[in-house]
Formats: sequence, structure tokens, C-alpha cells
Amino acid sequence: MDKLGDLVTRERRSDDTALVAPRENRRYDYHRFCTTAWKTGNFWRRRGVHADATVAVADDPEPEVVFSFLGAALLGARTRFGVSDALDARVVAAPSEEVGDYEVAPGCQRVGYGGPPDDPAVAHFERDVWSENPAFPETPVESEAVALVAGDEAFSHADLLGAARAVADDWDLEPGDEVAVRAPLARPGAVVAGVVAPLLAGGAVLLPDGDATGDFAVADGDAPEETVVRPEAVV
Repeated sequence: MDKLGDLVTRERRSDDTALVAPRENRRYDYHRFCTTAWKTGNFWRRRGVHADATVAVADDPEPEVVFSFLGAALLGARTRFGVSDALDARVVAAPSEEVGDYEVAPGCQRVGYGGPPDDPAVAHFERDVWSENPAFPETPVESEAVALVAGDEAFSHADLLGAARAVADDWDLEPGDEVAVRAPLARPGAVVAGVVAPLLAGGAVLLPDGDATGDFAVADGDAPEETVVRPEAVV
């Protein structure tokens, strides 16, 4: 694998669990997970996302946030976790009750998730992604293309995958292992250890509620998991 889109290729579809969001009782196997990532990429393309464009996504532990990241990566676009006013982004994705509150640059498209937006000018993530084509056309993406930005830092597909391999090897991650994301995704190390590493190993991303516990965790503070890594120790 040399780009993030390789995490969701057709060959990776299976009945194994890829993502768990207990607070909403949502579980995606790799078949549904890959298909939803492709649909998100197609949806982003229709919203004007292209190579080198930026998708700003709320730093929110929801499946739509993970799919937003992977959909952007499939197009060679970059993701910035955390939304602020006057963003230089092609798309802003945030909870429907919040996305209209941000000042955005001209031409930026707002997308809400977690329920239908009140404003008809705001796209509805769940509805619109569901209706997209479930096949993603071949789209060349270079491994050195920037996939994630955080502050003044930029991380390529190769950077993220290389760091994720180190985490997966250190933890000896295997299919069936769940990694709990207990640190903000605005921290690049949380994206690497909490999202990319488990998917790389065929394991699962866990977006925990108060009681759910994974096999491993990326966290800033205390966590119920026995094995925990801090985001700053990853990248």
C-alpha cells in the first residue's frame, strides 16, 4: 500500500468489522465501509473537490468524519480536522446544527451530517452519500500528495501510511482488533494510530462512547485500554 485509497480497495471487502460507533449502535463491515468511502469520494467530486483541494471536517468522533477523510484521500485532496471561520476549503463538513454558523470562503460548500440541515442550501451527508454511485472510478493519486494538514504541518499519503505501519507493527495489530480513538483527530497522531493503523492491519476503528473499550487506544489522558499511545509519540 502506498496511498490511503489502498485501504478501501475492492479486494479488501469482507464481513470483518472496519468501524464501530457504539453511541449510535453503528457497525460497518469492510464491504459496507469500502463502499461508503467510495460513495463519499464520488459525492466530494460532485461538490467540486479535486486534487490539492481542502476538505475541512469537524473534529467529531462520528463515522461521517472518517468517511469524509477517506473520500477526500481517494481524490488526492487534503483533510483538515477542526472547523473555523473563513476557511480556505472547498467543502466544510460538520454537524447539521453547526455547519451554518461558520463563515466560509466564497465557493465553499457546506455539508451537514447527523440529521437533515434546516437550510436547503446545505447538503445532507447521509442522504446524498447514500444516493451516490457505489463504484469509484480509477483516480491516480501520488503517494507524496498531501492527505492531511494540521496547523502549518502537512502529511502525505506516504507519511501517514509509514507511521501507521510502525504503530501496527509495534502493537502487532491483527484483524478483529479494535483501536479506540480517544484523542482529537486534529492531532495527526490520532489519525495515524486511531484510523489508518487499524485499517491497514484489517482491524477496526472504534469511536467509543462512555462504556465501549477497545484492544488498544490513542489517547491524551487516561484510557481503559491496557495499551495506549499518545498522539505526539506517533508523528
